[in-house]
Amino acid sequence: MQHILGRVASVTPLDTASMELARSRQQQLTKPAGSLGRLEDIAIQIAGITKQPLPNVKQKAVIIMAGDHGVTKERVSAYPSAVTSQMVYNFLQGGAAINALAHHVGARVIVVDVGVAADLSHLGLHSRKVALGTANMVLEPAMTHAQMLEAIQVGIDVFDTQLDRGIDLVATGDMGIGNTTASSAIAAILLQMPVALLTGRGTGIDDEQLAHKIQVIENAIARNVPNPHDPLDVLMKVGGLEIAGLVGIIIAAASRRIPVVIDGFISGAAALIAVKLNPVIGAYLLAGHASVEQGHRLILERLGLLPLLDLKLRLGEGTGAVLAMSIIEAALRAHSEMATFTEAGVSTREEK
Repeated sequence: MQHILGRVASVTPLDTASMELARSRQQQLTKPAGSLGRLEDIAIQIAGITKQPLPNVKQKAVIIMAGDHGVTKERVSAYPSAVTSQMVYNFLQGGAAINALAHHVGARVIVVDVGVAADLSHLGLHSRKVALGTANMVLEPAMTHAQMLEAIQVGIDVFDTQLDRGIDLVATGDMGIGNTTASSAIAAILLQMPVALLTGRGTGIDDEQLAHKIQVIENAIARNVPNPHDPLDVLMKVGGLEIAGLVGIIIAAASRRIPVVIDGFISGAAALIAVKLNPVIGAYLLAGHASVEQGHRLILERLGLLPLLDLKLRLGEGTGAVLAMSIIEAALRAHSEMATFTEAGVSTREEK
């Protein structure tokens, strides 16, 4: 517990000196001031994160945390929980959407079993199983306190190991049937909003199933009474092992001054927990996209993050975050590779 809280506390504000140098450079580049819009903001933010006025991205990675949810026993998903382990193997064999998109942007894919409800074996799998899925949160807390902390630590450890291999930009990914149910519960508690406003169709359930899903979440919250002022209590009682793992990745990356591109609803729930633990962490985040899941947009509003893409995605896996990496890399290339007015011999704006 103290090690995790120590990493949380070690996250410091963005470096203002580097941001000012980056902002000054943007004003000198051969373009009207502000004409590259949010690309300029991205470059300045990442300068502050990395303490590098001319940051660049050489190595990109998406880390997918996988875990199962006991609440699937309440029939909240259109797919059986067995799909979690099947999709993990699909990731490892290179056959999923995230594999294709990560290959497109040149990002390596790291797959972590933090809580899949099956025994998995594959040479490329990072096996860090804390438990065979969570408990059914309608009946009891999803995790014990020890399991929740261990899952966060898994995220920290995995990120630290990958950082040793080299990471300049990390995306968060997830796999876990039932995890939109857990994310809706987390968001409803931490945002203090009605469950119905934060609950979507997940894997594609119909109206009747959606109403049932909302009732299941409300029952779980009533049964466990999570403390809205204690994000770890919320995570333990209605969260998921893979969500806890993502919290660890976000904390670890921010503590090492590495920008984090968060994906959709599940990553958003993890980011909400991390930022509740230390609000400074929010400055290290970029929102890859806006999910179709209505709760995700409300989370982004609370975090003060504007999504880079809005493609009506609702797949998870890190797909939206990986796609956004191209935009982020483009922003940094424009920032570092464009000539200044002086270098190019271009006249600056005439003053009145």
